[in-house]
Amino acid sequence: MECNVHLTMKTTARYLSKKKILFKRILTSKVKSTIDRYKKCRFWLTKGLLRVANNWKETAPSARGRTATTAGIDGMFLGLDENRDLLVKRLNAGQDLYPNCDTSVWLRNCTRDIPTPVQGTIKGKIPEWLSGSLLRNGPGSTQVGSYEFKHIFDSSALLHRFAFKNGTISYQCRFLESNTYKKNKAAQRIVITEFGTRACPDPCNTIFHRFSNVFKWGDNQSDNAMISIYPIGDEYFAFTEYPTMIKIDPTTLETLTTIDIGCLTGIVHHTAHPHVAADGAVFNLATVPKIDGPHYCVVKFPRVDSETGYRYSTDEMFGRMCIVATIKCRWPLHPGYMHSFGMTEHYFVVVEQPLSISLSTAVVNRFKGDPLSSALKWFQDCPTLIHLISRSDGKTVKTFKSDAFFYLHIINQYEEDDHIVIDICCYRDPSMIDCMFVEALQNLNKNPDYAAMFRSRPLRFVLPVNCDNPISGDVENDHLYVSPEKLCDLGCETPRINEFNIGKKYRFFYAISSDVDAENPGTLIKVDTYNKTCKTWCEQNVYPSEPIFVSLPDAEDEDDGVVLSSIIWGGSECENQAGVIVLDAKSWTEIGRAVFVTQSPVPKCLHGWYAAAL
Repeated sequence: MECNVHLTMKTTARYLSKKKILFKRILTSKVKSTIDRYKKCRFWLTKGLLRVANNWKETAPSARGRTATTAGIDGMFLGLDENRDLLVKRLNAGQDLYPNCDTSVWLRNCTRDIPTPVQGTIKGKIPEWLSGSLLRNGPGSTQVGSYEFKHIFDSSALLHRFAFKNGTISYQCRFLESNTYKKNKAAQRIVITEFGTRACPDPCNTIFHRFSNVFKWGDNQSDNAMISIYPIGDEYFAFTEYPTMIKIDPTTLETLTTIDIGCLTGIVHHTAHPHVAADGAVFNLATVPKIDGPHYCVVKFPRVDSETGYRYSTDEMFGRMCIVATIKCRWPLHPGYMHSFGMTEHYFVVVEQPLSISLSTAVVNRFKGDPLSSALKWFQDCPTLIHLISRSDGKTVKTFKSDAFFYLHIINQYEEDDHIVIDICCYRDPSMIDCMFVEALQNLNKNPDYAAMFRSRPLRFVLPVNCDNPISGDVENDHLYVSPEKLCDLGCETPRINEFNIGKKYRFFYAISSDVDAENPGTLIKVDTYNKTCKTWCEQNVYPSEPIFVSLPDAEDEDDGVVLSSIIWGGSECENQAGVIVLDAKSWTEIGRAVFVTQSPVPKCLHGWYAAAL
């Protein structure tokens, strides 16, 4: 008996020893695999460090060449924030600092979809020629179970549709059922780390798992496409800045399929605002890592075969996706943050602001599970670079520099008399991103600097393409310094123009107010870029979203048409209500509106698209 027990113990020990050796081999193999991935990246990371060290001084902005008539970016904001002392006095007296601004419109949580269109109450008259769908995208809920997102850009995407037909309007809304949304909903917690929100801890996610996932850039990446909607071919897609696009049904708002273009091209980031050319081709600006550092690449989805004239289907457009232009990021360890870019008849316009993504911090954040927002680095003393890239051969033609400024949206750009004119909604720095944290929105009335942080102005930059001997003489590293002019003295955001004039000389653009300390922050703005004048429309307690221009069928003038804007109302008593307003674009007066009563709160949205005849 003792012999059998001894034999059994010996056999068990031998078995456990083999298992221990096998486990050690597997662990060693996985660690070695992860180290090998690191070594592949180490070459260009090391080279990037040397390049940054050698070129840092060369990229610093120069004050040389600025005269009394060239005030620079800071000059555009002089005198706008002189009332801070008054705000501090009001704060100390217990008063609200911005009583006219209700930021709760961003923080509402939709709890029930409206999959079946509902009819609204019409006020005024809706043009009968207006036939199509105003599609909208934006934050839908800041909550998952008992957990809350920290930043508005992390909110679960909510799609909206306002359908116009024969003078009537219907409304429906539906959550975008991305993989991230479905995982969060199933777990009833925040499963994936977002831009400003850390995922809830997963007890099964060990240190080894986190380490091995550091260089698997596509794993556990959010596909919460809550920024914009654009057409590609005959289909419509929800966009975010991660290299994923989610196809939606524009009539039911049903989520269809997810396209991961990062797997196809190695893209790690692209803008949320592509350009749709006149022939239907789609262009977007992406960031692609290469052996010598990250590059900005313009990606094309062709719509028409140049030789046969055959029109590709949407699937064929994706299959023929190609890179048509490339330019190296100025800092290999700090690629710039891009939200939009420009395109004219002959040029791509890449505006490289000194807000960058620190790759080293991003790697550490990925290991720790921290959000990307803390990897953003702002270099105030470095200039903004504006690159002109030829559309014919993809090569950089010229680079200009300006004072440091932050931007999200380019209004428009066009060619005129050997110059490129580009209009941009500019901020002094990226503080406005911090203003969109949930806590910051909730504490708006306790922050005397909030309005200044959110302050923007529409600025025009004129780039002399063929000017080899500039009068100012401010040329350093072949970068000519350019100073902007102000298009109007109102804060403008989410700008839109007549789509027929994108990349061409234009006169008017439309925007919403970004001045939270204005008498009425919920203001729609029409800017005349010729006369530098503007018209405004507002109504107390009404908050419009991005204004979208729709041209008259027989339009003659640039502003012959209407402007559509979804609207919501401030205050808790109006949170279960949504609407859409129709303005005459020429006179900037209201024609009509529709108001809808909903079963759950409706938050303010971001961007969208007008789909004709849908």
